[in-house]
Amino acid sequence: MPRILTRENAIRWAPFMVLLALIVLFTAINPSFLSQRNFARIAIAAAPALMVAVGVTFIIVMGSIDLSMEGVVSLTAVLFCFLMLALGGTLASGGWIAIPVILAVGAAIGLVNGFIHVKLKIPSFMASLALGFIGTGAAILLTGGDIVKFNDPTFRALLTWRILGFPLMVYVAGLCLVLARFIQSQTRLGRYFYAVGGGEELAHASGVRVQHVRMAGFSLAGFFYAIAAILQVAKLGQAESVTGSNFMFMSITSVVVGGVALWGGIGGVWNTLVGVLIVAVINNGMVVIGLPDFLQAAVLGLLVIIAVILSTDRRAVAFVK
Repeated sequence: MPRILTRENAIRWAPFMVLLALIVLFTAINPSFLSQRNFARIAIAAAPALMVAVGVTFIIVMGSIDLSMEGVVSLTAVLFCFLMLALGGTLASGGWIAIPVILAVGAAIGLVNGFIHVKLKIPSFMASLALGFIGTGAAILLTGGDIVKFNDPTFRALLTWRILGFPLMVYVAGLCLVLARFIQSQTRLGRYFYAVGGGEELAHASGVRVQHVRMAGFSLAGFFYAIAAILQVAKLGQAESVTGSNFMFMSITSVVVGGVALWGGIGGVWNTLVGVLIVAVINNGMVVIGLPDFLQAAVLGLLVIIAVILSTDRRAVAFVK
């Protein structure tokens, strides 16, 4: 008989078990945590964050890092609102054109990010961090520090129209997750991400055009950041220079907690989904049990460390950097 209780299986299922344990813990403290209404709140909070985390997953699988997400989300959200207003302020008046345009803008920003990293040979964390600052600055410049609002009931239906108690934006995020999974497992590009993350020199020797793959990965990440921006605007009904705030911590933490290795080549978008849910459940659970605001950040950090300890196979590498 095949062995089920192996160390490898324990590592593989650890993030999911951590998620279940958190749900049981918060439900035991406050039974109202286990309600459809509360789960809908968690899903709404997690949907944009999931798109950002999915985007950065492709980068981390390649063994790189991307810290531009906050600036890219803020800038694309602001541009989306301005474009929607310029096209009449509603999807019916032609505003729907803003959606593919902003997705293309996000992909283009990601491509620039990848170009700076690959062609100028700047470390990915530094290139992406700088581009993130540029994105935030551009958003401030465009808005003058103000909030850009528009109220199209059709577009806001992403939040207000519910199916089985969950908003439409949750299902949109789910479809985008399936798309990411398809790219990861069913396309040559997805396989190349793992090849590069598993060993860049070996991938190059095998005929993989490593530089092109890296730039494509950053462009794909920018595409998903733009999806997150659109969902965030649908949730808030507005955009500003801080629309992308906190996505850096949320996304990187979720990816690592879910079991995607920072050194590359291990994990995928399903791991990221579990990681996003873990962080979202922790955030929501602390509110439901009435934990004071000044303690929430400290407790979140502590629980994240515990989750990483339980869900990461640190024996897989000789050292941690």
